[in-house]
Amino acid sequence: MITIPRIVIAGTHSGCGKTTVARGIMESLVRRGYTVQPYKVGPDFIDPTHHSAICGRISRNLDPFMMGEDGLKATFARNSAGADIAIIEGVMGMYDGIDGGDRASTAHVMRILSSPAVLVTDARGMSRSVHALVKGFMDFEPGIRISGVIFNRMGSPRHREMINEGRTYPALGYIPRSKGLEIKSRHLGLEMAYEIRRTEGLGELIDEHCDIDRVLEIARAAEPLPGISHEEENTESRVRIGVARDEAFCFYYQDNLDLLVRSGARIIPFSPLSGNLPEVDALYLGGGYPELHAAGLEASPCRGRIKKAADDGMPVYAECGGLIYLCQEFRGERAYRMAGIIPADSFMSGKVRALGYAEGTWDAGPAWSPVGNAILGHEFHYSGVECDSDAQFAITLRRGKGILDGKDGLCSGEAIATYTHAYFSPEFARSLVDAALGYQRT
Repeated sequence: MITIPRIVIAGTHSGCGKTTVARGIMESLVRRGYTVQPYKVGPDFIDPTHHSAICGRISRNLDPFMMGEDGLKATFARNSAGADIAIIEGVMGMYDGIDGGDRASTAHVMRILSSPAVLVTDARGMSRSVHALVKGFMDFEPGIRISGVIFNRMGSPRHREMINEGRTYPALGYIPRSKGLEIKSRHLGLEMAYEIRRTEGLGELIDEHCDIDRVLEIARAAEPLPGISHEEENTESRVRIGVARDEAFCFYYQDNLDLLVRSGARIIPFSPLSGNLPEVDALYLGGGYPELHAAGLEASPCRGRIKKAADDGMPVYAECGGLIYLCQEFRGERAYRMAGIIPADSFMSGKVRALGYAEGTWDAGPAWSPVGNAILGHEFHYSGVECDSDAQFAITLRRGKGILDGKDGLCSGEAIATYTHAYFSPEFARSLVDAALGYQRT
């Protein structure tokens, strides 16, 4: 049985302050000496970086669409080992799932993990009306346990008195409006953890205005979960896979990297901005912000070294930001030369071009493509890609836009570049590792 104390920090809607509250609770618990394992519901890459910086443990995504319910349970079981408590930040509004339904919602994850929740609500501009909102959330779905409410952005002590008049449910906190505690946003979401100084005072604010002892009691009351089998770590490394990790490439699901390790890879981080390409047998370039670092990427010698490696037959897999980098050029403030590995050019537009889940099938591509297997993931980008007329694709999407009319996975030689941020399947991980082994032997 899995007996880890756990609690979900849910919200009434996006922007209500659940990320601030979740970070504050994590910091408060760490300050008290607890080992906190953080999680984030959904496919988000950015919030987990802030969790990890606070907790000193890598925050994991919990996404029923990409992982499946059993896969989600396995991730939770594997990564909660050794922790005193699991804090799970929700996504969007608590009941908001795919296509207006429940699937992949915060409430869905609560049911999978039999976890109670604290509901964060933005109390600005409301007094008695907030009770109608909260009661609606509490009564909406039988079996969902909202064990208390944290009221965010309180205006004054009088505001608190007005809300408490007629309140019939537990209140776990009243957080005043506080400048400087919220993380700045940009076109792909909040700033990454490494880009900001750690917020001083957030844990103290939560300690002062929230009942952390009661949060702990609720988390400890979560019922045990049945034991979940999961694949053990493989300590034998057969190949070296270079993973781009710097300011330009920073969007990765840690589960993907772990799966590559279990499949026989040793992960070698490197920076395309620095000019250093280590000795590796394959490359993985994730998403991030190459558009903000285009000049540096163009000037770096690493660009030519990656091009030469790809021309020599090294397997290369790239996603979103990595796709931009593998193009011939990127058009931003001016045209920047990129790695020139795939037959396409990329550009930035002033609006979101794709946002949501992606689902499809590998049906072509290099010999190492896992043809016939499914691909599940997520898209979020403002950029576009113009392909050459003879472009070839490895993936057909049933859900999502991909690069061109539902086609994704633009191929050239042994390189594949997608807009889909994929949650790797075991078949894909084995295919990439086997391809790296084949390259190593040549």
